[in-house]
Amino acid sequence: MRRIAQSLTLVLALLPAALPAQNRVPDSLADIQMSFAPVVAAAAPSVVNIYATRLVAERVSPFFDDEFFSQFFRDFGTTRPREQNSLGSGVIVGDGLVVSNFHVVENATDIRIVLADRREFDGELVLADEEADLAVIRLDSDEDLPALDFADSDALEVGDLVLAIGNPFGVGQTVSSGIVSGLARTGRGGGAFNAGGYFIQTDAPINPGNSGGALVDMSGRLVGINTQIVTRSGGSNGIGFAIPANLVERVVAQAADGAASFTRPWAGIEVQLVDSDISDALGLDRPKGLLVRSLSSASPFEEAGIRAGDVILAIDGYDINAPAELGFRLSLQEIGDVVPVTILSDGETELAWVEMRAPSSASEGLGGAPITVSQSGPFQGLVVQDLTPALASQLGLREGMQGVIVLGMNNPGRARNFQMGDVISEVNGVSIRSLADFVEVIEDDRRTWKVVIERRGGRVFLTWRG
Repeated sequence: MRRIAQSLTLVLALLPAALPAQNRVPDSLADIQMSFAPVVAAAAPSVVNIYATRLVAERVSPFFDDEFFSQFFRDFGTTRPREQNSLGSGVIVGDGLVVSNFHVVENATDIRIVLADRREFDGELVLADEEADLAVIRLDSDEDLPALDFADSDALEVGDLVLAIGNPFGVGQTVSSGIVSGLARTGRGGGAFNAGGYFIQTDAPINPGNSGGALVDMSGRLVGINTQIVTRSGGSNGIGFAIPANLVERVVAQAADGAASFTRPWAGIEVQLVDSDISDALGLDRPKGLLVRSLSSASPFEEAGIRAGDVILAIDGYDINAPAELGFRLSLQEIGDVVPVTILSDGETELAWVEMRAPSSASEGLGGAPITVSQSGPFQGLVVQDLTPALASQLGLREGMQGVIVLGMNNPGRARNFQMGDVISEVNGVSIRSLADFVEVIEDDRRTWKVVIERRGGRVFLTWRG
């Protein structure tokens, strides 16, 4: 009993010292004056406002949507160009370059950049990447402008303090604070993957106009570019997303080297999430990784020894658990590098070394290598290749089938009606016998597209109207 009393006395003696650590009243001038102001002072001058002007088609006929009367007015013009202004934010990242969101400056005919100190400059779009929703703009200025340093976004942890800086609702530069709420936020499902679905989630209030602005850490370094919010009202609900700085830095580096578009390594594989059923079948302790469903014969993954049925667990040491995460990790690699890929094959964990390759250009593709379609329209982002007799035989397709085969989708949001392995055999009534036929047809500027696809032994007919 005496021992218990002594222990209780010791606990009570310690309590007064422990409680203040949890609920401590500021007891010094330094504590009272704690503020994010030094971080804001360092980072805010590098965050700019972007004013973009674009031409949009405006309906002018009252019968435009009338099924009967519209046919009588089709030759009189039912639309006219109208200027539309958009407002967003951007971040100066050095060498006269500003990075923002693609959707802020998409189709812009005029771009004006306004700094925090109210200096104004003309801007020229030098690189645009719709998939990652990133754009790089060059300022028309020889002045020494404040630039933000990049942080390593892979070093972020959930709970880290961050600040969002931008121009919400056009009211002027505004700063909001929050924490990192989640990492590796991605789109789920499907075999198509892209880098534009991998985000940092934050509860720092982000509103319209913040798009393209900076998400910074407590050292004032750029950890992400704010891009979108989840909202029902149009305002912030505390669920905002930012593009990780590591991807932004790669895009900016290619723009600084003179590229007009961002080049990603090409994988040539189709994958799916490992769910609990697949995990049990493979003998995994939990669902993880991506199951390889199929590979192109020209895939660098196939050349590295990876086969259908293998599970990709990690790339360059980073775990892979969603298709968008795979696209993101590939986008961080340099073309020509050989990268370690951890796989599960036949129950054993192995390391494969995969060479990072860019998709072939159109001129190279006409010699038999795959190409990526860059023309805007329903085919944009498709990776296609000639369906040679040898390839058709290897894939088990019927003898004599002609066309171009879909090897992948670098822009699945736009090319969502296609699937890996589709054979495009006809476009707008033109039989597609080779990649040369396909390239010639899609260069035509049309508003209506009719496509015939051979898919799994059947025919699929697709129609688009622009």
